[in-house]
Amino acid sequence: MGMVFGKISVETPKYEVIQSTSDYEIRKYAPSVVAEVTYDPSTFKGNKDGGFSVLANYIGALGNPQNTKPEKIAMTAPVITKSSPEGEKIAMKAPMVTKSDEKKMVTMQFVLPEKYQKAEEAPKPVDERVVIREEGERKYGVVKFGGVASDEVVGEKVDKLKKSLEKDGYKVIGQFLLARYNPPWTLPPFRTNEVMIPVE
Repeated sequence: MGMVFGKISVETPKYEVIQSTSDYEIRKYAPSVVAEVTYDPSTFKGNKDGGFSVLANYIGALGNPQNTKPEKIAMTAPVITKSSPEGEKIAMKAPMVTKSDEKKMVTMQFVLPEKYQKAEEAPKPVDERVVIREEGERKYGVVKFGGVASDEVVGEKVDKLKKSLEKDGYKVIGQFLLARYNPPWTLPPFRTNEVMIPVE
């Protein structure tokens, strides 16, 4: 019942708040290991979140884990997404917002539990679309918001955050990430979402 009201009871990535303003936080994230999948949403009948089931199968959230051990891996939050126009190389600092008039590739990412310190410590995926990799320490400008993370709302949050960061002298060094902390059945007013923009 707690998840319907937005209670986050799973592991979340460790970070340190470097600066906090009324508009955003600057966070430094510790290194982590991620599982990710990059796909064209049309392969999932246009569903931008189609990669979720691929990653959920890998960790065993939807039944038997689809990894070579097989080992069940605890679900974490948030689910991170990033989109990229077709043909554009996806940056190694992966995650989803798409516009229907452009074909975009989406990268969805699960941060694996902290017990996995290196990519080779994580169970090997059976599905070759799932990539396991390490992310080093990184810094983001972050804004938190509730409700549904629609394309329009996310677009507004990204524009405002980018302007605030640049006004305050931060250099944006990549595409924004959308971090969603709750399952889809969480009531919209109780959802936690974040827009994260990598900064130097």
